[in-house]
Amino acid sequence: QVQLAESGGGLVQAGGSLRLSCVASGSTLDIGSMAWFRQAPGKRRELVARITRDGRPHYSDSAKGRFTISRDNAKNTVYLQLDSLKPEDTAVYYCNADGKLPLDDYWGRGTQVTVSS
Repeated sequence: QVQLAESGGGLVQAGGSLRLSCVASGSTLDIGSMAWFRQAPGKRRELVARITRDGRPHYSDSAKGRFTISRDNAKNTVYLQLDSLKPEDTAVYYCNADGKLPLDDYWGRGTQVTVSS
């Protein structure tokens, strides 16, 4: 089992920045790719960015050029740097990790990001 704990959310003005962190605990050696998703009120959860265990990133179109995903395997931590934030980025941001088996899929509880105009 893997447990994920996000932090770093908050209230920021448009154009500002935040850095989200997600620390994994438990069977961390089984973790493969890690990702950040977000869910705005009344909308479906969507992928923001994903990073493989060897550090290859993938971004959604909305994240390209503004957000940066990174990970530190020694610290069992994945980060999401949010720059040039817009009000439409307001959402709960969730950390996700793939485990050893195909059906192993872990989620954190989320951290709220609110961007004011």
